[in-house]
Amino acid sequence: MAEPNPSQQRAPRPSPTVTASTFFQKIQSYAPNSTQLLGLLTLFISASILLILTGITLTATVVGLIFFLPLIIISSPIWVPVGTVLFVTVAGFVSACGFGVVVAAGLFWMYRYFKGLHPPGSDRVDYARTRIYDTANHVKDCAMEYGGYLQSKVKDAAPGA
Repeated sequence: MAEPNPSQQRAPRPSPTVTASTFFQKIQSYAPNSTQLLGLLTLFISASILLILTGITLTATVVGLIFFLPLIIISSPIWVPVGTVLFVTVAGFVSACGFGVVVAAGLFWMYRYFKGLHPPGSDRVDYARTRIYDTANHVKDCAMEYGGYLQSKVKDAAPGA
């Protein structure tokens, strides 16, 4: 057989092990490490447990309603007034506690303000106080000027008065 012409020879192919090893290195660079895998496994297990518990709770609720609905319907003339009274009582207690907390916080803020400890918002209170004081002085000055004007008009209208 004839020997191939050196000018017609193909370029050598890269060895498959070199490209395979770089391919696996690229995959390993994107692969999660053991900590990330453990976190993903923990997330999956926790989500599964919570989903199962949700299903059990929903099933128990439906079964409980099926069994106790006749008793609830028969005794509803008792439960509706009791529930209403209980709701109003609890709502009143929670409101009173909330108002008490608001009053205590307000008193604490005022105590700090009057002691000069500069609680949050005290600069706005000081600004409002100075604005009110300046406005009151301006109104007083205008009233004195206007009052003097009226006194002179009264004297002009009734010179003997």
